Parts: sequence; C-alpha cells; structure tokens
Amino acid sequence: MKKTLTRALCLGIALLLPVAAAVAQDIKERSIKFAFQNQGDHPQALGAKKFGELVAQKSGNKMQVKLFPGGTLGGDVQTVSALQGGTIEMTVLNAGILSNQVKAFAVFDFPFLFANPQEADAVTDGPFGKKLFSELAAKNLIGLGYWDLGFRNVTNSKRPINKVEDLAGLKIRVIQSPIYIDLFNALGANATPMPFPELYPALEQKAVDGQENPNTVIRTSKFAEVQKHLALTQHVYNPQALIVGKKLWDSLSDTEKKIMTEAAAEATRFERETSRGQAQAALEDLKKAGMQVTEFSPAEMQRLRDKVKPVVDKHSALVGEAVVKELYAEIAKVRK
Repeated sequence: MKKTLTRALCLGIALLLPVAAAVAQDIKERSIKFAFQNQGDHPQALGAKKFGELVAQKSGNKMQVKLFPGGTLGGDVQTVSALQGGTIEMTVLNAGILSNQVKAFAVFDFPFLFANPQEADAVTDGPFGKKLFSELAAKNLIGLGYWDLGFRNVTNSKRPINKVEDLAGLKIRVIQSPIYIDLFNALGANATPMPFPELYPALEQKAVDGQENPNTVIRTSKFAEVQKHLALTQHVYNPQALIVGKKLWDSLSDTEKKIMTEAAAEATRFERETSRGQAQAALEDLKKAGMQVTEFSPAEMQRLRDKVKPVVDKHSALVGEAVVKELYAEIAKVRK
C-alpha cells in the first residue's frame, strides 16, 4: 500500500513539473518603471510599493517594479506620453487628466460629483469605469484599477477663505485639465495650470498664491511650510487611474498579465484603505503645523455649488450628454 502511494505521489510530481517549468518560462526577467507625482510617504506611493512587492512575490522575483515618486521623471502629462512611447511602463494619476486621451474621463473632475469615496468605488469598479478603461487601448494605454486620492481642498498664503468671494483674485495653481481652469476662474480666482513638480517652488517664491489638493497631498508635500490657510471646500473627489503602457502590456505573457492584474487588484484595496485611513490624521497634522483651517457653512457650500454649475453644464456638453447621463444613472443606482 505504501509503495503504491509513493509511486502515485512520484507520478503526480512528475506530471506537475513540466507545468511548473512552463509557467516559469512564461515569466521573464523584467524591470518596470513606475512613476508618479506624490512623495514616498504618501498613500499613492505606499500603494505603488505594495504593488511592486506583490508583483515580485508572484513572479518569483523575476519581475521588479522600480518606483519613481515625487515627479522625478516629469509631470503627469509628460509621464503619460512616456508610457505611450514605452520609456516609462506605469503610472497612477488623476483620472481626469486622461481626458486628453479619452474625453469622457473629464467627468471624474466634475465638482461635487460623489458624496463619498464609496460611491466613487462603485462607479469606477463597475461598468462605467471599465468602459472608459477599455477606450484607452486605442491610445496605447491599459487601465488596471482606480485608486483613492481623496477630496480636494484649497490652500493659500494670503487670507482665510470663508466664502466664495474670498477666492476672488487669488492665483491658484490647478492641474493641467480644462475643467479645473474653468472651475477656479468661475469662482473668481486666477487659475494657473502647472505640473505638480513645479508647485512647491512656485508657492515658495509667491509665483502663485495657492493650490488645491487633498489633505494627504498637502501634508506629504509639506505645503504647510509655504501656505498658511486651508479651506475645506471638498470641491472635487479624485479617482486615480492606475495605468500601464500598452507597449509593455503587449509584450507580457498570459502568466505575466495575470500577475500584474492580480497584484493591481490587491494593491487597489490596500491603497484605498490606506488613503482613507490617513485623511483625518493628515488634517490634524496640518493644524499642528500651523495651518489655519476654515469650513464653509452649508449655505455657503450651496452658493459654491451654484457658482460652478455653468462649468458642469459646459463640460457636460463637451464630453457628451449621453456619457454624463450614463454616469449619473450609475451614481443613482449606488444611492438607492
């Protein structure tokens, strides 16, 4: 009986060895450059680190992800171009910036779109988010998941912001997206698009008065050193698009694609939890760093929403009413 079991075990191992060898041959030695804008201690960077660890683990250390945080390889627009050309393999960025590639992504920059992050997860993980990702392939980009950045708030070095009128005349840096330019110009500010790596020196040298970002970004970028006032406007919630260049993707075997896809799914869950867990702590840290924090009253928040409605209407027409209608229908399903 023991001899029979031993022979069966040996036969089973012998049958499995060619399969294991074939899988191993499907995984090549690879170095994947992953560039992004935030610093190494930001949740975005921690998510990227987690992704790299998972890819290494699942590939037997054959596939190595090399991180380039802090915009060291250029701003978002430049990085996307590098992905398309194949000189960088991966990035994670505000999904709305991809409107330069597929105009429908602009909807993720609509102000006051989502009531909470969970709504955003349901929409981006569902048919709507997947449909937008599917359209990136024609632009030599592949979407792997949507991460969290949080709700954006406004900082400046000149004065507290308690009402819409307090924004008037302030030179506010915005991301390189048309809707942000229109949004802050509509609020009476002087919107100034600028790559993220240029922002801190611009604030330090007073080339711009302020900027708008989630609290975690404000903290890790050390903007409290050059900004005194923080207004909790929460005007936009930013899903982040985790994308890979199609040049790399097309070179991967099915096994390698599975490793990347599974690692992206696990890293997405990790990054979302990390980002949301740090949001309140970031605010407290900014207060301790000396920032003066103000909040809009409910009535003032409604005035803010009313003020930006023409911007939403304008960009709804540019994106296409059918796309916007589809998005709002998905949000309505989530809210039921």
